[in-house]
Formats: sequence, C-alpha cells, structure tokens
Amino acid sequence: MTNLKIEVQTTIPFDGQKPGTSGLRKPVKQFQESNYTHNFIQSILSGGLDNPAGTTIVVGGDGRYFGKEATEIIIKICAGNKVRKLIVGQNGILSTPAVSSLIRKFHADGGIVLTASHNPGGPDADFGIKFNTSNGGPAPDAVTTAIYKYSTEIKEFRIVPDLNCDIGKIGLEEFQVEGEAFTVEVVDCVENYVNHMKEIFNFDSLRSLIKGDGGSPFSFLIDGMSGVTGPYIRRIFVDELGAPEEFIVRALPLEDFGGHHPDPNLTYAADLVKSLEEGRYSFGAAFDGDGDRNMILGKKGFFVNPSDSLAVIAANLDCIPYFQRTGIKGFARSMPTGAAVDRVASKLGKELFEVPTGWKYFGNLMDAGRLSLCGEESFGTGSDHIREKDGIWAVLAWLSILAHRKESVESILKAHWEEYGRNYFTRYDYENCESSPCNEMIEHLRALQSDSSFVGSEHAQNGAVYKVKMIDDFSYTDPIDGSVATKQGIRILFEDGSRIVVRLSGTGSTGATVRLYIESYCGDKRKLQNTPKEMLKPLVEIALKISKLAEFTGRNEPTVIT
Repeated sequence: MTNLKIEVQTTIPFDGQKPGTSGLRKPVKQFQESNYTHNFIQSILSGGLDNPAGTTIVVGGDGRYFGKEATEIIIKICAGNKVRKLIVGQNGILSTPAVSSLIRKFHADGGIVLTASHNPGGPDADFGIKFNTSNGGPAPDAVTTAIYKYSTEIKEFRIVPDLNCDIGKIGLEEFQVEGEAFTVEVVDCVENYVNHMKEIFNFDSLRSLIKGDGGSPFSFLIDGMSGVTGPYIRRIFVDELGAPEEFIVRALPLEDFGGHHPDPNLTYAADLVKSLEEGRYSFGAAFDGDGDRNMILGKKGFFVNPSDSLAVIAANLDCIPYFQRTGIKGFARSMPTGAAVDRVASKLGKELFEVPTGWKYFGNLMDAGRLSLCGEESFGTGSDHIREKDGIWAVLAWLSILAHRKESVESILKAHWEEYGRNYFTRYDYENCESSPCNEMIEHLRALQSDSSFVGSEHAQNGAVYKVKMIDDFSYTDPIDGSVATKQGIRILFEDGSRIVVRLSGTGSTGATVRLYIESYCGDKRKLQNTPKEMLKPLVEIALKISKLAEFTGRNEPTVIT
C-alpha cells in the first residue's frame, strides 16, 4: 500500500464565507474558484471540530452540479487533516435526513452535507456546504461562528493531492497517509434510511392502505422534483410498499433538477398540483432538492398548509408505532410558523417551544428529551428520530394517519379545524431583492418599536380593524444551554391574536429574500371553510402599508405565495 504524503498549501481568506441558516450557499462559480471550497472545508475541520484527527465524518449531498468534485476535495482534505474514517454516500449522494440518520447510527463526529436545499442547481445556479455536528443536526450558532472566524484568518489547508477514491463503488477502501490509516466507506445511499423508517412506521399497515384492503387501490402521486429523494421514494413506495411505478414521478436525481426550482410549493410544484386537481389521485406529495422539505396535497388538489400539517401530525401521533413506544414529549415550531400546533400542545398538556427559523434550534430540545415533533412553515416537518427535518418521514406519517383513520386528507383537516379552530396563514416571498433597501425596510420596522404612538394604534382595511398590541424583534434564549439569538424577525401582534412577521431569509445565495407572514385565528365554525386569501386580505394590505415593502423593494407582487 502506497504511503501517501500530506501537502500544506498556502491560501488567503475569501470574504463572506459565513454560514447562513443552513450552511454556506453561493453560486456554483464561486465554489469553483481556486481554493474557495478548499478554504471552507479546512475551516469546517479546524473551526467546527475540536481536533479533526481520529474523527469519523459522514459525507453526502443532493446530487446537484459540482457535488462529485466537492466530494473529492473533501476526501483529500480530510485525509490531510488525519480524519480516521469517512462514510460517503455512493456517488456522493445522500439526502440531508439520511446524513443525520447515519451520523447518529454510527456515532460519527459530524457530517458534511453538500446541498443548497430548495435553491436551483446547475453550472449557473447554486451550491452549498453545511456542517452537521455529532448529534446529527445542523451546527449551532457557536460552531458556525467558529467556522466563519477561522475562514477569515485561514493561511493554509492540508491536503493529500495524490489520493484517489472511487466513490461510485460500494465498499471499504483503505489508504496509508504518512503511516496512519485512512478509511473511506462508500455506502448505499438509501439502505440505512429505509431500515430506519421501518423502525418508525408500520409498513404492513401502509402496504394494506396502498393495496386498498381488497377494494380499489389507494392512488397517490409522489414527485421527487428530480432531487435526491428519487432513489428513496422508489425503494420505499414501489419496492417496499408495492405501489405502481407510475405513482412516482421525477424520481431520477439530476444535477440541474431538470431545469426546475426544486422547492415543494404551489408555484414550483405546479405540475403536481394540476395532476391532483384532475381528481385521479387521493394524495400527493413533493420534496425539495435535498429531501428535507415536503408538501402535502389531498384529492382535487386540496392544499395542506405546512403549519396545519404539523398540527394534524401532532394530534395523531398515536397512529405511529415510534411514538407509541417513546411517548410524546413536547412540540415546537419556528417563530414565523402558524400557531395551530400550539392549540394541540395545550390540549395534550405538552410543552410548546417557539424558536428562531433554522432546524438547529430544535436539536438541544431533542437532546434534552423535551421535544418529539417540530416544524417550520417553510415545508419542514420532523421528529426526534433524527436532528433534521425529514420530507419522506412526513409523508409516511400522513399515510399512517390515513391508514389508521380511514378518512380523506380533506376530511381530516376539516375535523381538525372543527375541534381546534383554524389558524389562517399565508407567506409572501419576494426573492432576489437588492439587499440594501431590504435592510433599510427592516430598520424602518425596528424604529417603530421606539415609536410610542404605534402600540395601541388602529389599522383598518376593507371594514376590518386591527389594534396593535405589541411589536418586537424576536429573540430567543435556549432553555437548555442559555445561548441567545437576537434579531430573528419583526413581529407585530394585534389584540385579536392576529400577527404580521417580516424577516429576511438566510437561505438565498445572492441578494435578499423578504418573507412576509400573515396569520389570523378563527374559531367561528361558520367561517372555517373560507379561503385564506379572503380571510387574510385586509391584514395583508395593512402589512404592506406598515412595512412600506413596495416602496423599499420596488416589488408590487411577491415571487411566491404560500
């Protein structure tokens, strides 16, 4: 066996290698710049780990353009830093939930996830790198801060340039690096995750649902959106659960996601929505590029708002064997997410946590045994089985509920609203805005906190009147470790419980994305079937006036409405 040599190569820092909500996301061309990716990987190893020598790290990504090249760089730099072992998805492919599952199963020291999630892919689109810690979840603020600090001071990286590893072949490959063993284990990207799902759900019950129990088969349509979930949905829904092949679409991962935006919402998954609207299918679902987000649809395109989806799953956890064994601890949601789950928590007598946007804030609560289920309005749902949101898990949870209750998606939602009332919710996204005026808009809203006339002011629109109860810039103190996150979004709360939230997203690669969230609770059973558009229209207009969004951004229409 050849004894490979480590080279120490000099470099200089790049500006802006600061991880956002879920890692570093930039255009592909920036990651392709000489030493750009090398610098960031070295910063992860040196800033994110106490000492990379002797560690085990999981590596995989969503299959987008530049993923294989980045995987090769990671292997060589990990060898140069005397990492003991890498667990790599075949061809560099692993869904984000699968990475978390592998980290936890093999007690790895962390994971490097190559994804820009729901951002477009291809040579002229986006790439991303995220570091997950030993609990399987996204690195907390203290770790990402250390990574960023290292990236601003980096002078050199350590690499084994002559190391070549075939990541297309499953199995162990061992190397000698300056007299020490370095192992790369290439694994089936799907197998461990599927086995994990079998431990959580009753696959026999799901098979019976799909077969129709002697009646007509349960028809559904699952859209992989040409992202990483393709191999997973084929293995689970076709091979394991016996669904016809035609029930899954866009199940081949493509480097550019087929030229589409792999974001599971009503705008970017319009083909799925249209297919459901035709009435042929009773259930539909779509996933994003890396498999951690999901959208749920019922017959004739009945849309399940992510905030409602979280609440319905919370109210029906007894349908899932995993929670029958583990019991139900607490629930949590991101601050902008609709408060429907709060009402379920209250009825069940469980803790409810409101955290900033970003899955990393759920991890401490899970590790402390205080959280079973959580979600974000951005189509993210998950539980304490891993430390990431998990799109396929959410779909299997919904199918388990359907199998147990033997009702339609729509009837389950309507029954839920009858019992708990309805939190009408919408989100307006304004993508790729100029950053400077967006920041000015946020400062304008922050200034209202010190305006003594704002609290108590009344705002009328279309006959509806809303009186301001409070305004703040959301901050969060972690109840487990005491860490504090500030400036997480402007909240305007009204006396009737309605609210407006404005924040800048941390998931874009260029410019700024403004997210405007509108929520209003309705307990009047006569109005529960009204559409969100008609129920929230007055509050939307008020939000646009207070924020002066069009004035600051120059945008009169949102890019996406959820």
